Amino acid sequence: MRVLVLVHEYPPIGGGGGKVAEDICAGLAARGHEVRVLTMHLKGLPPVETRDGVALIRIRSGRRYAYKASLSSMFFYLLSGFFRGLKEIRTWKPDLIHVHFAVPAGALAWILSKLTGTPYVLTAHLGDVPGGVPEKTDRWFQWVRPFTPPIWKSAKAVVAVSEYTRALAVKSYSVPVEVIPNGIEVNRFEPGEISVHTPARIVFAGRFVHQKNPIQIINTLARIKHLPWSCALLGDGPCRTEMEKAIWDNDLAGRIELPGWLTPDDVIDTFRNSDILFMPSLSEGLPVVGVQALAMGLAMVGSTSGFVDLIKPGKNGYLFPANDTDHFASALAALVTDPVTLLKFRKSSRRLAADFDLHAILDRYEKLLLGKARNS
Repeated sequence: MRVLVLVHEYPPIGGGGGKVAEDICAGLAARGHEVRVLTMHLKGLPPVETRDGVALIRIRSGRRYAYKASLSSMFFYLLSGFFRGLKEIRTWKPDLIHVHFAVPAGALAWILSKLTGTPYVLTAHLGDVPGGVPEKTDRWFQWVRPFTPPIWKSAKAVVAVSEYTRALAVKSYSVPVEVIPNGIEVNRFEPGEISVHTPARIVFAGRFVHQKNPIQIINTLARIKHLPWSCALLGDGPCRTEMEKAIWDNDLAGRIELPGWLTPDDVIDTFRNSDILFMPSLSEGLPVVGVQALAMGLAMVGSTSGFVDLIKPGKNGYLFPANDTDHFASALAALVTDPVTLLKFRKSSRRLAADFDLHAILDRYEKLLLGKARNS
């Protein structure tokens, strides 16, 4: 099977959605399928390369930052992607288009499909669904939403990465949506002998954007600064200056580390030396870092707006509304002062990671794509 993948973010560009696309593409290539990816270019990256058996074609879009895409860069991705995508379909003749994110790449898949008859399968990651990330997308969804229903309704199949994402998509577009969660190769994530550090180590990983609610982390930790713990906030983004000020104002400069944007390997190394993942996000699909944290055996404290698939309250962590500072503080206080429970939660997370093993996820994607491919 030949699969043309359309996705505006692909590592080292972007966040969790791009990583999901990379894992699926590499997995399909390892199973003997031919995979080509049409994604955004960023200065310093080769325009064409083959990695993990996947042919990457990076088209110029004016993107300036790895961690975010502007509206103009998305527009130019669509424009450039149209011409390059049409060329690939006419010369390479893929059996199927697999598109990640209904916006912007979904619009490109819809146009190319209409012109060439090539079927496409859509994977939604949350930010491309109305109401998924309201503080980030509601303003431009006012303009683009009237044009999005055909993207969803013309897809041969629609996949959501979490139940939360699926529910929002069904509410907006009334189409059948299958949930296939994000996966990882669990056996490649080896935490070693799971133990508890003294003091307990808390970690966050993601973009420093309002959606991830990073200021809540600092406000929560300020409530328990009399207790023993250390914290590393991994990432970068527009909220960094505000975060640095909040750390200083709360006298936490010696307790919270901001190492910046790390490589995926460095993130995992930090997880290996941590105990608790704290993610009070306002909205999430199914965060890859959350699945990775499970595999690395981290206890988890997260929000009900995206972590319900990963956290079993009272077994491997705690779930609360994103702005419930009191309960977040109480939960973290309980974990950092109770190494027995913390160790139990850590071991439980490692066991739960088996539910997100990439090989099982790939089985489901491969079956779906083969079934929807041209002439199948």
